Amino acid sequence: MSRSPSPSFARIAAVLCAAIALSLPAGCGGAATAAPPAPQAGGGLIGSAAPELAAEVVSGEGPSTLKDASGKVVIVDFWATYCHPCRKSFPKYQELVERFGGDLAVLAVALDAPEDASKEQLVEFADEAGVKFKILWDKDQSAAKNYNPRRMPTAFIVDRSGVVRHVHAGYEDGEEEKISREIEALLGEAAGPPRAAPPAAPPPAEAPAPSDGGRSSP
Repeated sequence: MSRSPSPSFARIAAVLCAAIALSLPAGCGGAATAAPPAPQAGGGLIGSAAPELAAEVVSGEGPSTLKDASGKVVIVDFWATYCHPCRKSFPKYQELVERFGGDLAVLAVALDAPEDASKEQLVEFADEAGVKFKILWDKDQSAAKNYNPRRMPTAFIVDRSGVVRHVHAGYEDGEEEKISREIEALLGEAAGPPRAAPPAAPPPAEAPAPSDGGRSSP
């Protein structure tokens, strides 16, 4: 399903790579070999609530939004059909879904421009990778603006309370094992901060006995 990059793709790739060049020597796609991702490459969300996704549903099983995935650990993965490392990461994420069962969800958000790819091509990519998790399409780039992924792919690990806890910019062989350990740790945590029990209501005061003014009954 290889095809020549369209002019629109070239523009998108140029913008991505220009942003990367300011922070990462590794550029688009493959594994970094020199410096780790710059803190602003999605890392600014760590510790914050993950922005909700309003991307178009393309295919796949499982929740389509973070709200639907409430109570699960979620991998929000930004990818594209022209991303070669994504062909490696997709099958590994499917293995994680199968390993953790209903405790893990993957929301794979495609960043292809509508003029560069079709829904059928997105489905074909997922089918060739053998994945069943949810595929979404960020046609208007609203999710990309909220998450600010600087490399392809970039995976945001969201805990069961909806907070971004880890960011993986790029994909290296064995990256899924790091993510697996992070998921295990997050599943071992409580789903959210414990709520303090409301204070018990004080018992009603007893009414005083009526006074007879010191007189005793005859």
